Amino acid sequence: MSSSQNNKHRRTGVITGAAQGIGRRTAELLAERGWQLALLDLKSCAGTVNSAQAFGVEVLEFTGNLCEENFVTGCANDLAQRWGAPDVVINNAGISFIRPGEETTVADFRRVLEVNLLAPFLVMKTFAPGMLARGSGSFVNVASIAGLLGVADRAAYNASKHGPVGLTRTLAAEWGGRGVRCNAVCPGWVKTPMDDVEQARGIYGDADITNRVPMGRFASTDDVAHAIAFLADSSESAFVNGHTLVVDGGWTADASWESLRLSKRAR
Repeated sequence: MSSSQNNKHRRTGVITGAAQGIGRRTAELLAERGWQLALLDLKSCAGTVNSAQAFGVEVLEFTGNLCEENFVTGCANDLAQRWGAPDVVINNAGISFIRPGEETTVADFRRVLEVNLLAPFLVMKTFAPGMLARGSGSFVNVASIAGLLGVADRAAYNASKHGPVGLTRTLAAEWGGRGVRCNAVCPGWVKTPMDDVEQARGIYGDADITNRVPMGRFASTDDVAHAIAFLADSSESAFVNGHTLVVDGGWTADASWESLRLSKRAR
């Protein structure tokens, strides 16, 4: 079988927000497992493209605004002609916003919702018809534990992350019977450039997070990428649909007060 023929049989994936952090690590992991990838981001994914291509797979890059329907539709049309409908679409792109609720402007709230909720819906709406026509495919939406719990000073962000959880469940109910699965991943605090920016502003420190997590550390991008890869792979998660996979080291499970929690750490 020729290389071009072999490529036609590779699984294909779309990853948004692939320039850095969770998106980049997910792209590297899927590429290592033989997936062909399309990377969508507002900024260049050149670093991710290079690291993913090292595994000998085809990697395409699309740079543009995921909130703009013309951009998303153009990407989907290009990919449909090249690969057909993707096997998985991973909605990872997102922004953070930290401000007390009473100080959050309507413009700020709208912007966060557009990036973190409207864009994932637009991506799903655009790529779903091809998957549904084929009768197979998977969406994985990266939400957050802030989509399950309240965290102060994050009204816009928390609302925007609760949204994808509900969207995931609703479209899982609509599309599951036609072969297209929808699941979500809810990470806890992850060591990413976004975290670096927030810590540089003095909003919180490492101990604020590690003292709250039963496992005593931040999540890594690798922790989250492996969870995404599990949900993306129909050979491993074929009957998992409408599920929210929490990757938080036990944050949402632990109602202990801090001294009790810390007393359970290994000495």
